[in-house]
Amino acid sequence: MALLLQSLGGAKANGDEHMTDVLKGIKVLEVAQFWFVPAAGAILADWGADVIKVEHPVRGDAQRGLTVGLMMGQPGPDFLMQQSNRNKRSVGIDIGTPEGLELIYKMAAECDVFLTNFLPDARQKLKIEYEDIKKHNDKIVYVRGHGQGARGPDKEKGGYDATAFWMRGGVGGGITPEGADAPVMQRAAFGDSIGALAVAQGVMGGLFRKERENRGSEVDVSLLNTAMWTMAPDIVASKILDGGIPSHPRTSSPNPITNTYKTKDGKWFILLALQPDRYWPEVCERLERPELEKDERFKDGMQRYMNREACIAELSKTIGERTLAQWTDRFSTMETPWGAMQTPTTVHDDCQVAPNGYLQTVDTGEHGDLTLVSNPIQFDNAPSPLQRAPEMGEHTDEVLQEFGLDMDKLMDLKVKGAIL
Repeated sequence: MALLLQSLGGAKANGDEHMTDVLKGIKVLEVAQFWFVPAAGAILADWGADVIKVEHPVRGDAQRGLTVGLMMGQPGPDFLMQQSNRNKRSVGIDIGTPEGLELIYKMAAECDVFLTNFLPDARQKLKIEYEDIKKHNDKIVYVRGHGQGARGPDKEKGGYDATAFWMRGGVGGGITPEGADAPVMQRAAFGDSIGALAVAQGVMGGLFRKERENRGSEVDVSLLNTAMWTMAPDIVASKILDGGIPSHPRTSSPNPITNTYKTKDGKWFILLALQPDRYWPEVCERLERPELEKDERFKDGMQRYMNREACIAELSKTIGERTLAQWTDRFSTMETPWGAMQTPTTVHDDCQVAPNGYLQTVDTGEHGDLTLVSNPIQFDNAPSPLQRAPEMGEHTDEVLQEFGLDMDKLMDLKVKGAIL
């Protein structure tokens, strides 16, 4: 049952060793592009659902071209597609043709879930709105991913996570320091990845209703609302506290032991003592500064607040005299919560990653092995095993035959350009 741990810190994916089957028997029809909704499809596929990804037979998912630009011509796997489309099957169908649309209806009639992030005008033009699909399956869980939401004056406008989630949703504004020369920008697919978890949760709720009430659901998830949920403490506080939850320069943090500190080798860590009086003696002991505990300026939380700049200066001086490795050794058994700041590269070597299977290695074929991030939700004490993402239209014949089409019909549709 245990997944094989690899030297990279990842588990080698092999579907024969362990299979997460909580969604076994569930069929998902995915008509979506880029990361937001397709990543939700990957989550469902990780849990055992049969996720059928519909791609245009010529253009495919538009995200397939993004990695080419990011790699700047270097050879390598399409890491964006691999991470957000693993464990799926791909069929190439031109929904814009009458024959292609009929195939979508035929497949939807036998599927449990329909996923899309196509814009309203595209859904209307292609005739894949909820009412269109519902005519062929009134029990289906129909899920739409939006930029700004299903209602309101901007309901028909598109939105990527950088626009609808990061900028419009208040995340970037909450993180960017006041007076900065430019906004702090998000990393790739940051809001999309969070939104994908919300989409997957919506699917699970819809499937639960279907199981309980034998009826379908129309589910909507937007990047804007997902951002607002993520920023909820600040947004709620913004109308209560003038300007919202205050932020402070690290040199004058109200609680000196809920603050970031730089080590001798230029690394950073954070102390997060939300009960400062409880943890102050231990912090002084681990820093080998027992005199600070007895210093009248720092004897309790109020005094440390009143003299916070001096206290932070003392802590900064001491912490700057040793490397992160040395402090890690000193803090290894410390009760006070703390954490070292890692980079995406150093996360690979975190001691918790390999034992929990948080990274897994898949064989992408032509481009060899690629390490992917596992689904953050685990069942039965094991990560869901991963297999590579499909090539564009790789499973067209296989899937359509499962839906009752014979080879003569497939050849006819290929000639007409309806399928790949």
